[in-house]
Amino acid sequence: MTIDYQVRLMNFPGCRVKETVAENEDGSYTIFIDAALSKIEQQNAFLHAMKHILGDDFSGEDVNVIEMLAHGTEIPKEPCLQTY
Repeated sequence: MTIDYQVRLMNFPGCRVKETVAENEDGSYTIFIDAALSKIEQQNAFLHAMKHILGDDFSGEDVNVIEMLAHGTEIPKEPCLQTY
């Protein structure tokens, strides 16, 4: 299995996101990584993105469930509600 991807470093100002992945029209992927991260954090962000690509996570619909599965955390049976 060959996966076509490209990596772009960019600034994510005021954002807690370390990386994001876009599936392109041609079936390739673009991985965007926060340029402000250290080299080790950038490598970890890349590995995290590749885990999503290899896991075919883009066919899922609920990003929260996908992230919980990727991080090995339990999926809550009931939604968490916050009151303000």
